[in-house]
Amino acid sequence: MTSTAHHLLTSDQSFHAFSAGREPVLTVQPGAGDLITFETSDEAYRQMEEYRDLSRITATINPVTGPVFVTGAEPGDVLAVRIHDIEMAEHGWSISIPGAGALAEVMGPEFFVRRVPVADGRVQLTADLDCAVAPMIGCLGVAPAAADGSTVMPTLPTGGNMDLTDAGPGTTVYLPVQVPGALLSVGDLHAVMARGESSFVAIEIAGRATLSVDLIKDRTIRGPQLDTGTDYICVGLGDPVQDSIVMAYEALFSVMVDDHGWDREDAYVVMSALAHTELGGPTGSSAPHPLHPFRAVGAVTLARLATEVLRRGR
Repeated sequence: MTSTAHHLLTSDQSFHAFSAGREPVLTVQPGAGDLITFETSDEAYRQMEEYRDLSRITATINPVTGPVFVTGAEPGDVLAVRIHDIEMAEHGWSISIPGAGALAEVMGPEFFVRRVPVADGRVQLTADLDCAVAPMIGCLGVAPAAADGSTVMPTLPTGGNMDLTDAGPGTTVYLPVQVPGALLSVGDLHAVMARGESSFVAIEIAGRATLSVDLIKDRTIRGPQLDTGTDYICVGLGDPVQDSIVMAYEALFSVMVDDHGWDREDAYVVMSALAHTELGGPTGSSAPHPLHPFRAVGAVTLARLATEVLRRGR
């Protein structure tokens, strides 16, 4: 009998990028059932509270713990990452960074920082309003082949800072492998986040995310895909936004026809009635201008279909 292992990667094993050049901190066998717990840090937000000045922040924003080398993973494969659990600290952060997010103009040029208590499954947003926790992973990705991937923006074909509320416990995230070993890294946990993340910094929180990995050989996908158990979601990237919509829809069509055996014409009709799109996270699809590092360029679109519909193809 083969026993499974549980690995802990601590936040001091983090890095500022998704990088093919970084040495792995762990090697695992895909499909073995091993659990990997990634510890994440919120030191950058603590420093923002203290200094209220980006020029004095020395900690990485959204450091990612890893990478993990997955034995046998090669370019052209797909890494399947199952999210099992997310543990959180006792408080998170809501922060307005000058120039960041859709509300940057109305919030003005000054830092706003609020510590947000998290306890007993609730997030205390204001003095008299709380909500249920809905933990999720913001940064989840494998190393891109061409160059290091930012942990802030944009969203990459290989994942990265996707900031998708669907990336929570029970979800499997599929990522296209571009380098040997895949090199999986994880960071940027949230206690709760509204879709789209209007503030760019939602209820960020330190914690630990526990995942397992499997490998799908010789399957080609153009960008991240997620299976929540309820919905199947394809991520589209592009500039202008219509390009991201087309990519997301084409990816979902391929999942229906190529992976689930749908007749092409049936898939076309079903998608027209039941496949929905929405904007994804706030990080854009192209690198931002150096003078405006928190201003997204391009778009992220999600195409979504109920899994009970998807599985009726065969």
